[in-house]
Amino acid sequence: MTRLFPRLLSVLLFPSLLLTACNSSNVEQPNTNAAQATPVVAETLKLGFSAWPGWFPWQVAEEAGLFKKNGLNVKLTWFPGYLDSINALTAGKLDANSMTLNDTVSAVSSGADLVVVLANDNSTGNDQIIVRDGIKSIKDLKGKKVAAELGTVDHYLLLLGLAKEGMTQKDIIFQPLETGAAAAAFAAGKLDAVGAFAPFTSTALKRPKSEILFTSKDFPGAIPDHLVVNRKLLRERPADVQKLIDTWFDTLEYIKTNPEQAVQIMAKRGGVSPAEYKEYDAGTRVFTLRENLAAFTPGNDTIHLDHTARTISDFLLKSGLTKKPVSTEAILDPTFVKAAAQKQGIS
Repeated sequence: MTRLFPRLLSVLLFPSLLLTACNSSNVEQPNTNAAQATPVVAETLKLGFSAWPGWFPWQVAEEAGLFKKNGLNVKLTWFPGYLDSINALTAGKLDANSMTLNDTVSAVSSGADLVVVLANDNSTGNDQIIVRDGIKSIKDLKGKKVAAELGTVDHYLLLLGLAKEGMTQKDIIFQPLETGAAAAAFAAGKLDAVGAFAPFTSTALKRPKSEILFTSKDFPGAIPDHLVVNRKLLRERPADVQKLIDTWFDTLEYIKTNPEQAVQIMAKRGGVSPAEYKEYDAGTRVFTLRENLAAFTPGNDTIHLDHTARTISDFLLKSGLTKKPVSTEAILDPTFVKAAAQKQGIS
């Protein structure tokens, strides 16, 4: 459903010229034991990600040595709970995180100073509202127990579906639960419906006779996923932001040329079999570099991030999930994607 930039520390220890007097003359000579300059070391870049197919390529980047290849010292941190990764970023425990645009807008509205620098993917079916037997329409959710992770992307998807039928959250019994816990509770028969994303959808669908009511495929472009960074680091370490973006596109090329090895890595990280992981492919469309350029170009449909961000901001305000609007221009920075494209001769 995320979402850096380590700067090279150019701190050098310059040799001290220690002068000693020669016993037989006044000629001063340099001490040959003077300290030598230490090598430049890349500052650690703390990158977070969680269980979403469009973000698992970061695991490939680490295991294939692509961060180091691009001169980065990345501490890649896995979060079993997606919301925990957002909280870590806003608390300053991460330099960057993999997040949805919806959750980025929500965090910025609450005071976080975050910037989107890369479009990872669009959800095209991997975010799902799953229901028990007997629920055949969105209107059938009225008065039912429905869980999703509060304020995150599947909560947003649920509200989009309700709004489509002229309903609001007040029409259901909403229960805020972490996605993994929500999927497990639904599978155990404790809920009537659940909002979840892959791979937790597999857990929810283990419930006998459960069905998918609607997905992100029914709302094209509504759930884009990104690499998000703190603005402070954006200002202080732009060269490393660029290296991180370059690493992402190197990783996509690696996956293309080493598909089986890459799937093994990503499936293991997701806790699923390679066969199960491959089933998620249709539900997540990873963006090419050319598609990134289009996404960061201003426009008036869901292809363009500025349009989608405005739509999300308006919806969150009307739904009461945020208290103030967000300047979409301020949270989108195309600089690094454009530079990557220029290196590859793409316009």
